[in-house]
Amino acid sequence: MFKKFKDGRAKKRQDRTASEVLEEAARTYQSKEKDDTVTIDELMHVMHERGFGLLLIIFVLPNCIPIPAPGLVSLTAFPLYFIAWQLFIGQEYPWLPKFIGRRKIRRTLLADIVARATPVMRKVEKLMRPRLSFAASDTGERIIGACCLLFTTCIAIPLPWTNFIPGWGIMIMSLGLLSRDGVMILLGLLTGFVGTILTGIVVLFGSHIIHQFLG
Repeated sequence: MFKKFKDGRAKKRQDRTASEVLEEAARTYQSKEKDDTVTIDELMHVMHERGFGLLLIIFVLPNCIPIPAPGLVSLTAFPLYFIAWQLFIGQEYPWLPKFIGRRKIRRTLLADIVARATPVMRKVEKLMRPRLSFAASDTGERIIGACCLLFTTCIAIPLPWTNFIPGWGIMIMSLGLLSRDGVMILLGLLTGFVGTILTGIVVLFGSHIIHQFLG
C-alpha cells in the first residue's frame, strides 16, 4: 500500500506542468530564511525529476524576459551549453561540473523571473499535447540538442537583441520536449532560427546601423 502511495505521488509530480514546478521551486526557495542565494546545483536537484527539458527552461528563462540583471545572461549560457551538449550526445541524465554548480543566483531574482515568465508559459502549455512523436524521439532529442547549442551561442554574444528570440526558441522547444509535442518543438526550432538570422544581422551590420542611426 505504501509503495502504491509513493508511485501515485511520483506520477502526480511527473504530471505537473513546467510552470507549476517552477512556481513551486520559487516559493520554496523564497521561503527559506538563510542567505538570499540559491546555487545552480540546488536548482539542478529540484528540476532533475523532469530531466533535460525543465533544466533548459530554468536556465533560459532570464533570456526570455526583460530583467535588470547584468551578467545573468552570460551566467546562464554556461549551463545551457553543457545541458544542450549532453542532450545532443544522447546522455541519459544531465550533469554540470562543480565550478558551474557552485554559482549562485539571488532567490528574490529567481522568484521575480519565474513570476514574470510563468503566465506566458501557462498560455503555451494549454496548446500542447502529444503529437508528431518523431520530433521527441531519441533522434529528435539529438537534433534539439544541436539546435540548442546554436541558439545558446547567439545568447552568449554580448550584443543587444541577440538573446531574446533564440531564448524563446529554446523555451518553446523545451516545453514541447516535456509534453512530447512535435508541433511545438518545430515551432521552437523555427523561432530559434529566426533569432539566429537576426543575430547574424546584428553581428555583421550592427555597428554600421548604429553609426547610420547616430548620423
